[in-house]
Amino acid sequence: MVKKRTQEILAILDERYGTDAGATLDYETPWQLLFATILSAQCTDARVNIVTKDLYKKYPTLEAFANADLHEMEQDIKSTGFYHNKAKNLIACARALLDRFGGEVPSDIDDLTSLPGVGRKTANVLRGNVYGIPSIVVDTHVKRISKKLGLTENTDPVRIEQDLMKALPEDHWILWNLHIITFGREICFARNPKCSECPLTAYCNSVEK
Repeated sequence: MVKKRTQEILAILDERYGTDAGATLDYETPWQLLFATILSAQCTDARVNIVTKDLYKKYPTLEAFANADLHEMEQDIKSTGFYHNKAKNLIACARALLDRFGGEVPSDIDDLTSLPGVGRKTANVLRGNVYGIPSIVVDTHVKRISKKLGLTENTDPVRIEQDLMKALPEDHWILWNLHIITFGREICFARNPKCSECPLTAYCNSVEK
């Protein structure tokens, strides 16, 4: 049973941001969303979409990624940041998908997290958007703001994920991440949040309010 307080929070976020649970990263195939999500670490989705527009033309298949030159790939994705690790992971991930999964992106959480550069956050993006498996993506915004709103007391991402699965209705599992990321970028900054403009101050446990 979802608490009245949680329902009110969700209603405010739904009204502000809508209920479209679609991914904000551009992609046509599951592996393209997987790679875009890997690139999105510490980078905006808007920047990733600019980069992948050309990247997926240059490397149109998993085979093309698997056979790519590492240094050239680094230059292709340099503007997304952390490009040394990301380039290495993209190439290794493409090879793993071809060698171990027949070129298909798996839906199982353990299979996904066995891929280079793929943690639970990335895996759940794939599970939710590609396979329609209700999943909660825990990133820095979700971790910080969910705690402020009293939906979790944990700091470990897996435990936060479990707490939120209990606190939120299933139809808002994917939406929560999308809403909270936008909310965190617009109002609830880690430093100097705009508390005077926040529609959720009545539900916030933060001493900053």
